[in-house]
Formats: sequence, structure tokens, C-alpha cells
Amino acid sequence: MKIISWNVNGIRSILGQNPSKKFDTVTKDNKLFEYIESEKPDIICIQETKAEPEQIHEHLRYPEGYYGYFNHSKAKKGYSGVVTYTKIKPKSSSVNIGIDKFDVEGRIVETDFEDFVLLNVYFPNGTSGMHRVEYKLEFYEVLFEYLEKYRKAGRKLVVCGDYNTAHHEIDLARPKENIDTSGFMPIEREKLDFIESIGYVDTFRMFNKEGENYTWWSNRARARENNVGWRIDYHFTSGNLAADVNNSYHQPEIEGSDHCPIILEIF
Repeated sequence: MKIISWNVNGIRSILGQNPSKKFDTVTKDNKLFEYIESEKPDIICIQETKAEPEQIHEHLRYPEGYYGYFNHSKAKKGYSGVVTYTKIKPKSSSVNIGIDKFDVEGRIVETDFEDFVLLNVYFPNGTSGMHRVEYKLEFYEVLFEYLEKYRKAGRKLVVCGDYNTAHHEIDLARPKENIDTSGFMPIEREKLDFIESIGYVDTFRMFNKEGENYTWWSNRARARENNVGWRIDYHFTSGNLAADVNNSYHQPEIEGSDHCPIILEIF
């Protein structure tokens, strides 16, 4: 089974509904459907859609052969949002963890399959101030506390998406310059320490221990061309699923967003 996670930074642009621009080139290509047709994932989890389903043209709403489960921000339009496309119909789906101040931002799609539970998550970032850093930290705590019911029941879990935090110095190009920047602050990194301490596994690091492997690059100063990036997108799995992981890797060569897709393959 192939599960892809990708922050597309605006689904209407990557679908070609709205024009997208790179440097001086403007296009309206449907890069998302082209990518899905090429990769043929069983499941693809999209973050930062910035759209309600009704804002997406009907013929662009679902890739052929996939079910779609959307969540969007009720707090403001054009913000946050996730969608999970899957060839396999889940037993159930949910978009809430039961706490209004988090649910209103449309950050989660949960799908329960026969063999595992999948969480597609767009974690908050804290770049607009400490009040958002505190919101982000609480979101981490509340989400993984919510998931304890599954772990205690012995369910296997995949928690993928844009975590908006680089865990270790190896996970960003300029760690010393960013120690006080949200996304690499010690109080944020401690949340990923905690996730691992309770048994979750960063699957990418099962296969690749090297530096200079990033998933997000600023749009400024040709950061992507120079590979000045951050690894902030992850497939974490519960410990009881780690033995089923066949591969976990990035696709930095795939364009269409300031993030690249990340892929998890499980037996």
C-alpha cells in the first residue's frame, strides 16, 4: 500500500482552477491529478487546501477512482483545510477531535480502515506570534491524547501531514540561525520528542539518516534551488505498525507547491 502526504499550499492552484506562478511563469496545469495518475497511490493526504469542497469545480473535486473526505476551516475562508483521497473506502471517517477551538480550523481528516487508522493532519504554525505557538503546542497535546484510545485498543496508526516543526538540527539547513524561529524552537521540538517517547516512529529516519533531506523550502531567495529547506512533513506510525513499513521517502523533484510529497509504503 502506498500512502502519500503533500501540503499543496492551495488546492485550487495545483488543480489548475486558479493560475499558479513560479518566478515569471504562470500556468493552469492540473499538476495534482497528473501526479496522482503517475504515482497511483492507494491513499493521498492533502494539506493546506485553502478551500471548501464547494469552491472546487465539480470536475476537479475528486480524482477518478478515489473517494474524497474533506475538512475546511470554519474560522475563515481560504485558510488551512485538508482532504484525504482514497481508493479504499474506509469503515468510517471523522473531521473532529471534540474541541471547538481546534475543530473550527479544519485541520484533520481521520479515516478508519480495517487494518489501521489514518490521520491526515495540518498542524498549526506559530510564525504569527507566541499566542499561536501556544495554540500549536496545545494542539499537539490534545491530538495525541485523543489518539490514545486507539493505541490502548491495540490499533495501528498512521499520523501523516505537515507537522510544522523540524525535529533535529539535521532536519533543516540552518539550525543555529533558526533556534528562536517558530518551527525549530525547543518547546516545539520537545513535542516530537514526546511523540517518539510514547512509541511513535518517524518512518523516514528508518531508511535515511542523512542530512539535506527537506520537505519545505521558502519561496524567497531561490531556497529550493539551493536546497535551503526544512523537513517538517512526516509519516509517523504507531510502534506496532513500524514492522509493516517497507519504505518511506521524499520526492523533492516534484513541484507544484513549496512542499514536496512524502511517501509511505507498507506491506
